[in-house]
Amino acid sequence: MVPLSVLDLSPVVEGSDAGQALRNSTELARHAERLGYSRYWMAEHHNMVGVASAATAVALAHVAAATSTIRIGAGGIMLPNHAPLVIAEQFGTLEALHPGRIDLGLGRAPGSDQIAAHALRRTLSGDVDAFPNDVMELLAYFEPAQPGQTVRAVPGEGLRVPVWILGSSLFGAQLAAALGLPFAFASHFAPDAMMQALEVYRSRFKPSERLDRPHAMLGLNVFVADTDVEAVRLFSSLQQAFARLRSGRPGKLPPPVDDISAVLAPVERATIAHALRCAVVGSPETVRKGLKDFVIQTGADELMVTAQIFDHGARMRSFELLAGVAGELGAKAAA
Repeated sequence: MVPLSVLDLSPVVEGSDAGQALRNSTELARHAERLGYSRYWMAEHHNMVGVASAATAVALAHVAAATSTIRIGAGGIMLPNHAPLVIAEQFGTLEALHPGRIDLGLGRAPGSDQIAAHALRRTLSGDVDAFPNDVMELLAYFEPAQPGQTVRAVPGEGLRVPVWILGSSLFGAQLAAALGLPFAFASHFAPDAMMQALEVYRSRFKPSERLDRPHAMLGLNVFVADTDVEAVRLFSSLQQAFARLRSGRPGKLPPPVDDISAVLAPVERATIAHALRCAVVGSPETVRKGLKDFVIQTGADELMVTAQIFDHGARMRSFELLAGVAGELGAKAAA
């Protein structure tokens, strides 16, 4: 079995608040560390009442301080929202405090709506077309300082924080391949270009000082419960939230329902089923087969698992059951 990691959007559920969401995230990170997950990542989103990880580097600092071995990272930082120097300093600080444990995933989307993007970028051009140059600038700040260098990232310089390129289209695949960087694809919500992006990345990859061969990690929704029926019920929270987001009505994560057809129209269900088709939902037995099939289909080097589950205890239980499934698959592969 390939390594499994956790992508946590720090969901704010209906009836709760961002503080509780962040406390839940810290508990989940500790849980993932005990269970043997490889990485724990948080994502930058803005102007969304259902996501508590907007100040991503701050949230990661709290989680990193509460854990000791699991890798902590951003999946990702939306670089057009920021000056590269600021991100180099933030993640350089994290690396200085927690050496050898920090990842930095970079995306070129705003992670917000246009109004919020303007509020974030009022002193920045925020040009997504400048993303490759911004990535190159950021990478340079992590290199040892050169004689006469006038702008330095302190902390940051010489720390070589691992940088990933994120993507939901072919653009990120092409850039990651050209720069010789690891690539993470957002198949958990934008699966249409997944296979083509993997082919582009692998076929065009140029080895670099940071990476000698292509390394692709794929996002995957995984909801595990004791029975298929209960897992499908847990999954309904994400289905409702995604439908609301797509219709311009984002909100807090709603509670699950027994019958998704009672709250979503047929056209909504079809749209959501297409967008969330990279999902494995069910009992441990069902998930075992689904994981194996997905890895065989894609050849993924790693999986970044996300689970937007309303009940925190059920979310913790889902990741616990998943770790057991992964362990069984790994044991069988090694036998």
